[in-house]
Amino acid sequence: MADGKKELTMEQRLLLAFVLMGAVIFLSQYLLPKPPQPAAPPKKAQTVETVKPAPAPAAPAAPESTEAKSGAQMEYATYENDLYRVKFSNKGAVVVEWTLKKYKDADGKMLNLVEKANTDLTGGHPFTYGFKDAKPSADLAAKLFAVTNTPNGVVFDYADANTVARKSFQFTAGRYLVEVDSAVAEKGVPLTHSLIWRGGFGDHTVQKSYAAQFSIFLPPNDSSPTTYESAKASGGAVIDVGDYVFAGLQDQYFAAVALPKPGQTIELTTLSDALPYPAGSADKLPFVGAGLSVPGRNQFSMYVGPKDLDLLEATDKRLVSLVDWGWFGWIGRPLFAALRWLDSSYVHNWGWSIVILTILINLALIPLKLSSMKSMKKMQALQPQVAAINEKYKGLAMSDPKKQNQNKELMDLYNKHGVNPAGGCVPLLLQFPFFIGFYKVLNVATELRGTPWYWVKDLSQPETIPVRILPLLMIGSQFYLQKMTPTSGMDPAQAKMMLFMPLMMGFLFYNASSGLVLYWLTGNLVGIGQQLLFNKIAPASAPVTVPAPKKKGK
Repeated sequence: MADGKKELTMEQRLLLAFVLMGAVIFLSQYLLPKPPQPAAPPKKAQTVETVKPAPAPAAPAAPESTEAKSGAQMEYATYENDLYRVKFSNKGAVVVEWTLKKYKDADGKMLNLVEKANTDLTGGHPFTYGFKDAKPSADLAAKLFAVTNTPNGVVFDYADANTVARKSFQFTAGRYLVEVDSAVAEKGVPLTHSLIWRGGFGDHTVQKSYAAQFSIFLPPNDSSPTTYESAKASGGAVIDVGDYVFAGLQDQYFAAVALPKPGQTIELTTLSDALPYPAGSADKLPFVGAGLSVPGRNQFSMYVGPKDLDLLEATDKRLVSLVDWGWFGWIGRPLFAALRWLDSSYVHNWGWSIVILTILINLALIPLKLSSMKSMKKMQALQPQVAAINEKYKGLAMSDPKKQNQNKELMDLYNKHGVNPAGGCVPLLLQFPFFIGFYKVLNVATELRGTPWYWVKDLSQPETIPVRILPLLMIGSQFYLQKMTPTSGMDPAQAKMMLFMPLMMGFLFYNASSGLVLYWLTGNLVGIGQQLLFNKIAPASAPVTVPAPKKKGK
């Protein structure tokens, strides 16, 4: 951020909301003290089998002669297939556009992974040469390369009396895969160099795009990658060297990572550039960049495309770790599988698939919810006895030993009547794993990116209309669910605290993805139906009366 302060992520905010809700529900019975009411191992190395793609036709070997070779004028070369279109400039032999045909940006255009405004400012178009130690006598970034089009790509050559350079891009048909081969020699001596991509990567049209862009690499013995945000490289560069499985750049839904050949050591340099955000603004924010280098000559495959599980696995099974499911991957993966099955087999609409799956989940949890509701009914019936015990120990400090007797009497009362004092937390705890699972699915599944639902243009993003409808409906449904929940015997202060919860959740959800809000709203509507049914078939229990204390002398 511009002021150096790091904001909480949406995942951290939502986790905090659940912690606060649980704390209010569970602790209020002791602090107020009244019974709660319902509010709406070390990593192991992963052994994987690599599926090797069909080899692309090899480019010609690096020139050995010093015969002068260069482009006569500045020109552009383009390689295009059904999946993407890549536009090159022969000035410096760089990429100026990398467009994915099957994916749209936030403006509805085909997604270009290169931000032209940023690369123009940094002078670091993708695959620009970078030299750390020995440098060639020629400024290759300013030289015009000779262009040779091949059936599967483009080859760039430059040579003068001292410097010889070649850069080749050979693409694999039907896959988001390119074979990169880059060599530079000065007076016959090979020069180690990097290929640099600056100014950020991915979809630059989404809100706060810089916050989702990272450099990334996977050590051979780790099951999940290491990522660096641009701030890590502020004031310089961060260099990581190793025999990594892959290394490069990513944003929320796309990646550009090198896959070194067996035995290769690759160096990843994480860079940071302070660039205007939004474009043309005087305010500047850090955008990540990366340089990739193999000693001597850069020869590696690169995956440049969506973080789609099927596509990643078809390219190299190890690439699936690019999709970060987080702590709740054990629930996120089956949720995504269920959503994809509903969408592809029956519903053919991701929004309605979310609604149907949410209903099914809530129906499956009915037995546990009914048990929790019955426990709370019993708690309400015990209110007079709870009040009598609290009155008996009124005024005692928390440190007073007699306070333990109060807690013991309360627990004995609950045990006698088969009541769980934390029963109100059960519905919340049941929802939490599914909630985080849906959150992760909406944040990592490229299939949901850009998916519309009625007035919602993209279920993976907040609504774009001036007043967001789904969050307001969610707040209203949560208030209604809270009001209709039995509250007899609840302390007025506690009741007010519970009614504050929908406002807090609405504040946090207002900027959440529309799909996540749709999930919570659907859960509220199902909860309202369940509560109406339960109130009808299970009327409130009669309160347990407490005999009036006898007066002394009688």
